[in-house]
Amino acid sequence: MICRLLRNIERMTGGSGLEARFEEREMEGVSIDSRTIQSGNLFVPIIRNLDGHYYVDEAFAKGASAALWQKDHPHPPDDVPIIYVDDCLLALQNLASAYRSELAVKVIGVTGSNGKTTTKDMLNAVLGTTYQVHKTFGNLNSQIGVPLTILDMDESTEIAVIEMGMSERGQIERLSHIAKPDIAIITMIGVSHMSSLGSREAIAEAKLEIISGIPDGGTLVYNGDEPLLTAKLKELSSLKSITTISFGEGKTNDYYAASIEGSSSEGAFFTVHDYKFYIPLIGAHNITNALATMAAAENVGLDPGTINDGFRALQLTGMRMEKILTPNGVTIINDAWNASPVSMNAAIQTFENLSGYTHKYAVLGDMLELGEYEVEYHKAVGKNINPAKIEYVYTVGALGQHIAAEAEHRFPEGHVQAFLDKEKLLHTLRLRLKPGDAILFKGSRGLQLETVINALL
Repeated sequence: MICRLLRNIERMTGGSGLEARFEEREMEGVSIDSRTIQSGNLFVPIIRNLDGHYYVDEAFAKGASAALWQKDHPHPPDDVPIIYVDDCLLALQNLASAYRSELAVKVIGVTGSNGKTTTKDMLNAVLGTTYQVHKTFGNLNSQIGVPLTILDMDESTEIAVIEMGMSERGQIERLSHIAKPDIAIITMIGVSHMSSLGSREAIAEAKLEIISGIPDGGTLVYNGDEPLLTAKLKELSSLKSITTISFGEGKTNDYYAASIEGSSSEGAFFTVHDYKFYIPLIGAHNITNALATMAAAENVGLDPGTINDGFRALQLTGMRMEKILTPNGVTIINDAWNASPVSMNAAIQTFENLSGYTHKYAVLGDMLELGEYEVEYHKAVGKNINPAKIEYVYTVGALGQHIAAEAEHRFPEGHVQAFLDKEKLLHTLRLRLKPGDAILFKGSRGLQLETVINALL
């Protein structure tokens, strides 16, 4: 993690006002949470639902080495190291950007509507066979999370894998300028954030903002099956001297699977450039994520055998097609971290193709942030569920009712139910589920379907 003298922190944040007697004091690590602050940390009082400035005294009491203080806030504490800044969030981002520039690290930035976290985990596993790797922890991929991820990086790190999320235009551009990725990956373009951006075209443009921070000579790895990306890249081709590498299902891509052998409940074999790979993950969409990973890994010098070794050692961040066996013999497929029409349909299709279970249940929740067509997107999911491959469909939430309404026309009576109350859903599942059954959970983060999963364990 970052370790610097306070006079350097003042410079790196663009701050001022640090008393001379504190300039040679050293800080180690950065925290925005007084509850978890460690001795020697720099405390940054971010203003969110709560104003971090109210917790500066507590941070010092717990051993903070120094704190930032936004100039528009009155009554800063006395006799402690304070660096004054115009905006604490911007200062945090400036600090991360300056720290990244001081390190001899290669950065891989990952964005996209779906698949960011899985691709990040794949990169960590594959690159970790050869390099010292630092990756985004959990889902710290926001305007706050990315700077904290960078500042937590050891100076000896050789490759950093930085996940970049967004909710509106301009955010990926800002994160790209902070992280300065040598390699950027765009996994795919979906319809998440349609409510704020309005169209898939606008979403594609927002994701392509990641190019802005790539230095000349850098590399963009992108989903070549997405016309919105390929068309836009032609327009941008003269703006920057970067290499582009495509991946996807289409055989015109630089990386595609020439064959896929037996995608099972444990994983899949697939062949790329005459070499057979294996990933311990279910779902064809995860092969696409693996292709993006391979493109980046070969770009930094890894050979196919080493990449394959990394795939086999893969461990994913939780709630992404996570397979769990309950004490009473029910298999849970937990894909409940988030949901969009693309990821929802991919999860359902993957679940449909699993065999060897007595009965299969799908618990599907609301997909949020889809804008004016949210009802149509939910109805389309309901129309596409195959009753020959999934026997029971339970939905959760007001929008989920539209999935149920479309599905129940094709299922036997009583096999489709819509719930607004998770406790009633849980009660029904406890009555129904038997050893040998399998159940898929998929829904947007706001539903917190993991509470139902945890109650079944």
